[in-house]
Amino acid sequence: METPPDHNIRLMRLPTYEDAVLEVRRIGVDSYAIPILASKALGMSIKVEHLDCAQSNIIKQTALSVGADAAVARPVVTGCAEKTDLILFCNQRQLEEIIERLTIQPFGLKRIAEGLKRAVESACSPRAMSLPGGEMDFSRRTYLAGVLNVTPDSFSDGGEHLDPTDAVEWGLNMVEDGADIIDIGGESTRPGSRPMPVGEELDRVMPVIEALSREGNCLLSIDTQKTEVAREAVKAGCSIVNDISGLNADPNMAVEIAGKGVGVVIGHIRGTPRDMQKDPHYHDVMSEVTSELRASIEIAESSGIASSKIIIDPGIGFGKRLEDNLTIMRRLAELRSLGKPIMVGPSRKSFIGTILGLPVGERLEGTAAAVAISVANGADLVRVHDVKEMKRISLVVDALLDKNHSSGEPESSR
Repeated sequence: METPPDHNIRLMRLPTYEDAVLEVRRIGVDSYAIPILASKALGMSIKVEHLDCAQSNIIKQTALSVGADAAVARPVVTGCAEKTDLILFCNQRQLEEIIERLTIQPFGLKRIAEGLKRAVESACSPRAMSLPGGEMDFSRRTYLAGVLNVTPDSFSDGGEHLDPTDAVEWGLNMVEDGADIIDIGGESTRPGSRPMPVGEELDRVMPVIEALSREGNCLLSIDTQKTEVAREAVKAGCSIVNDISGLNADPNMAVEIAGKGVGVVIGHIRGTPRDMQKDPHYHDVMSEVTSELRASIEIAESSGIASSKIIIDPGIGFGKRLEDNLTIMRRLAELRSLGKPIMVGPSRKSFIGTILGLPVGERLEGTAAAVAISVANGADLVRVHDVKEMKRISLVVDALLDKNHSSGEPESSR
């Protein structure tokens, strides 16, 4: 039986003591216990949201009985809280025992136990994807998607590849430099941009897709929020639909993708490109992004898209403040609880410009740092403009992470 959607369960990856203090304080524990519990949160910690008093008290007592611990809101102890979040601190052996004991408890705890087990298994599961035109094994290395915007107004490369011949040549160059996927977009999604007519978007992308499908030795992806564009792009050879709206902009998109058997990148965004950067706000960015991505996954799977063909993207720069983008990249591994490969697109984004005080054309080193930390923290794919440089970055990080240890020999760069 599936865990109810209000119990958002995920493994937490808290990189610093300060992050741990913030999370423990957010739950509402007694102030004296904050430093004690925060120190425990730097091991394995699992957050379960929206529990009632009975559930949270039983989980905490069960944790204590096996030598683990849990943080709950102070009013839970007196029975005055209607709902609380809980952070469980334990090792693997303790977690297995906690799950076993909760399975026989009342108050819906069996479902929560199943959710705990599923979250841990999802976070540790190997990731591979079979698509029309190729396969990706994310346990072996990080994959690169090269950005090819056929637009006059994209924030970074707008106007550079409007001519289809130039766009195809640039796509082939990116393949030569090591791109595994060429992500083709015909509509700018920069902050403040407006949607464009379907016909115009098709006129921009279709000649490029058709040519690269014939000449390129890589997977093709269409970056669109429109069902009509996705349909024609897939017919012409695209194996992936990259929808920044998380299948929310067009109600027909999920069913269209399901019927074609292709992959989908489910993005996260607050609002639309036109208004997404007008005072975005999060109370708990990791909780909210995780919950909203989970809702989009449910749209995909309920529409018939195979679970094994879904990639998630937390949407760096899409309705996010500087601090939101930084938090997501520091704690990217928490999204593994959703059980899907993770794509991240920090390339040349404005948060890098804010940190460095540099324009778009001078953000190569900042992008390199963001790509490196994203890969180290769990990204399976990175979407980039500077393929040659970011390929080198990802190869080094993969080697440091020993991603190729199971094969006995390293994969050569393309």
